[in-house]
Amino acid sequence: MKNLEPKQVFEIFEEITRVPRPSKHEEKISQWLVDFAQKHGVECVRDEAMNVIMRVPATSGYEQKEGVILQAHMDMVCEKNGDVKHDFMTDPIETWVDGDWLKARGTTLGGDDGIGMAMCLAAITDKSLQHPAIECLFTVDEETGLTGAFKLKDGYLKGKRLINLDSEDDGQIFIGCAGGIDTLAKMHYKSVGLPEGKWFAAHVCVNGLMGGHSGDDINKGRANANKIIVEFIRQLYNETDLYIAAIEGGNLRNAIAREAEALIVVPFAFKEQLRVAFNHYYAQVEERFAAVEKDLHMELESESVPVAVIEPEKAHVLVEALWECPHGMIAMSADMPGLVETSTNLASVKMREDEKGQYIEINTSQRSSVETEKHKIKDAVEAALSKACDEVTHGDGYPGWKPNVNSQLMEVTREAFKRLFNAEPQVLAIHAGLECGLFLEKYPYLDMVSIGPQMYGVHSPQERLSISSTQRCWAWLCEVLRNL
Repeated sequence: MKNLEPKQVFEIFEEITRVPRPSKHEEKISQWLVDFAQKHGVECVRDEAMNVIMRVPATSGYEQKEGVILQAHMDMVCEKNGDVKHDFMTDPIETWVDGDWLKARGTTLGGDDGIGMAMCLAAITDKSLQHPAIECLFTVDEETGLTGAFKLKDGYLKGKRLINLDSEDDGQIFIGCAGGIDTLAKMHYKSVGLPEGKWFAAHVCVNGLMGGHSGDDINKGRANANKIIVEFIRQLYNETDLYIAAIEGGNLRNAIAREAEALIVVPFAFKEQLRVAFNHYYAQVEERFAAVEKDLHMELESESVPVAVIEPEKAHVLVEALWECPHGMIAMSADMPGLVETSTNLASVKMREDEKGQYIEINTSQRSSVETEKHKIKDAVEAALSKACDEVTHGDGYPGWKPNVNSQLMEVTREAFKRLFNAEPQVLAIHAGLECGLFLEKYPYLDMVSIGPQMYGVHSPQERLSISSTQRCWAWLCEVLRNL
């Protein structure tokens, strides 16, 4: 990245890509931030949650102007392609430039929100930039629990205006976001042997899907690998005796499942019909997602017959529950055209084991800008999964951020964009969780906006960051700071 502009932003971002920072494992990146502050002589505080706050005074002529908070989160979503060897706990992200795009080789890039961090740090170390007093807030675990924002204590922040740098759309100002709540379900089961007879085992998988952000991409018609696998198995139940030895798919609650697989067992006499059924279903799926999923791939391969399978009755009920479990966009907003109001994501299906024995773990995430609708879709997910699962629990959830159409900070941000680019930015709300809703609970007087450079494919190995958009966003941020 040494030749990319803005130089100070990309130099810092390159350093960030070398520091492991999976969600819930931010020890190294938190310490790196503390070391960065010490190196540059910047006041720095780290709280009990490992959030880091840096402060720099106003530059000459801006001493009487009200300060501003710049905010980004330090963790990243760790997704990789199945054939890529990468340890997110130890390995640096391998980046490369493809025209106007900065990408990673087979993994997530971490532009969400590493580039936001880089802009914050560039702003407080750029000696030529004029600005009021700046606080930089770097939070932990935004991606899997908003833990840093939840644990941020009252009184830590001094400013009354906050610019969140965690958005991913060029020329857009976000002034609101959805609230969310996660659901965790468990189905405990026993492994049993197959009945007497001649059996045929097959491994079925789906991969190559686009995946993406479970909020920002949920209305783009992308396939969910868990749903594809479950639908195929459900069809087979109507045609033959069927046993399931293994079923897994997806990874993170805030990413649309890109890959899934299952090990199934059918009577040996059904072997050829299984291949016919698979080919027929594969063709249906390709046709259904032809406009969106260009790299969709499915395989059916013979396997050794397993010695044990999931209890047949429970396996069948599990498939029905997963098939009935809602997924995708549920409703569009009536107040803000083009905004998804409510959605849910069937994120992952995993085989686990605990003191009670073996179990299937299912993770989903629900979002809505309407609090009552968020809980309504949560209840619908619980109703479906409860048919198979003996445990269904929900997280604490997090609030949405109600748009303030009279925001003064929004007006300054909008005017800055118009001056620089002779165009009107869009003012929107986003169907994704931002930490701003939680900040507003603790600091109800905050005036907030969220901006960021153009990124695509976040939360997936297709993540890419626009270099030219990063240049524009940096210029925009500097213009806002100069004119606050």
